Amino acid sequence: MTTPNRTNRRKFIAQTVKGGLAVTVGLSAAAPLLQSFTTNKNFVPGGFNTGFDQQPLPYAYNALENVIDAMTMEIHYSKHAAAYSKNVKDAAAAEKVNMTEPLEEVLSNISKYSAKMRNNGGGHYNHEMFWQCMRPKKENNAPTGKLLASIEKEFNSFENFKKQFAEFGKNRFGSGWAWLYINKEKVLTLGSTLNQDNPLMDIAEIKGYPLLALDVWEHAYYLKYQNKRADYIEAWWQVVNWDYVAERLHSYDI
Repeated sequence: MTTPNRTNRRKFIAQTVKGGLAVTVGLSAAAPLLQSFTTNKNFVPGGFNTGFDQQPLPYAYNALENVIDAMTMEIHYSKHAAAYSKNVKDAAAAEKVNMTEPLEEVLSNISKYSAKMRNNGGGHYNHEMFWQCMRPKKENNAPTGKLLASIEKEFNSFENFKKQFAEFGKNRFGSGWAWLYINKEKVLTLGSTLNQDNPLMDIAEIKGYPLLALDVWEHAYYLKYQNKRADYIEAWWQVVNWDYVAERLHSYDI
């Protein structure tokens, strides 16, 4: 497979996006959850608050080979994601946001802020979560315990869950994200968002608490997969950090 040259690398990011998709499935055990989503206030579970500074990548750039190549990881983290962190702090300073408070508080009321805050706040949050959603490749990588049981209950099987999740990633027109999240109706849900929106935002097409995030912007995969987004998604399951997803699920006690 031919690797694009440096000039081409700067051209491979698709910027045009439109529309949003979501599918929901019942989660009867979730009745006590997400009551506070109706107010968009103080709903973030302890231990998962996001700051405005970029955190160190939890593994080496080459740790996800051969699923995600080292050059993609380096560019993605040190250029794209770093820019979101810088820009959201610039926006926060300009808009008098208290940066000692969790970024989630801003995102839950993002309609009150500028487009710069929305784009870069979302971009920073999404990438900080995305890095944690991955780990070095494991054979037969799959969730276990309560997380697996919840997925199998709501999606009939783990394979069916992966198929549905992949469809949201593949069918997101242009750039965006695919999500597993818990929505305000208290159901385990799949969906996608455009650009750097996420389910925490009060103006997003889908709303809830994210459990798993997949970046389907072309800069996340183009050097290795070119236009083959479906191949990227299929390979990505090998590096999903199911322990982290389980921790996020556990934080809502479902």
